[in-house]
Amino acid sequence: MVTDWATVSELGTAAGTLVLAVATFAAVRSSNRSARLAERALLAGLRPLLLPSRLEDPPEKVGFQDDHWLRVPGGMAIAEITDTVIYLGMAVRNVGTGLAVLNGWRFHPERLSGPAPAPDPDLFRRLNRDLYIPAGDRGFWQGAFRDPTEPDFALARDAIVAASVFSIDVLYGDGEGGQRTITRFSVIESRDGNWITAVSHHWNLDRPDPR
Repeated sequence: MVTDWATVSELGTAAGTLVLAVATFAAVRSSNRSARLAERALLAGLRPLLLPSRLEDPPEKVGFQDDHWLRVPGGMAIAEITDTVIYLGMAVRNVGTGLAVLNGWRFHPERLSGPAPAPDPDLFRRLNRDLYIPAGDRGFWQGAFRDPTEPDFALARDAIVAASVFSIDVLYGDGEGGQRTITRFSVIESRDGNWITAVSHHWNLDRPDPR
């Protein structure tokens, strides 16, 4: 039997190429996995998460564009009504690992709880200015109704005057403009007439939500 060395050489080359291709594929796959893990670790380090501040925290001084000021105690909210404006303020803290940039909100004249689809961020009111809360620190959220003819003005006024529970959805993200999150706060009047805040849900808009 005569050995066909040309064929053997070609088979050897093909086998070597196949091994090299498999090794390259494995290396690329491992590299992609490492890159995804590194990206997730980076995003986790930038991720904010809002909760009410503690009752023992110092009050927050909240100023509006018309030079109206609110003094909001720790863990609480303030609502003030005039004929033309409703002022709202809430003391919050960022328990996440990254800077929280607050940029939108939505008012609900009732208490909302339980599982629900993520609210549509396009329906949120844009804050006149971004509010920044460092990681592990406290700050505030603020909002105002300035058009007495809009339906939400009357809904908010009636809920506040009736001392009933209402909800506020706050839209925020990280310092890079990503990882958008919506946190739903419930605002409940206590027996002493103050408004206590609590969180009922968080929604992640830019990544899979595990709940």
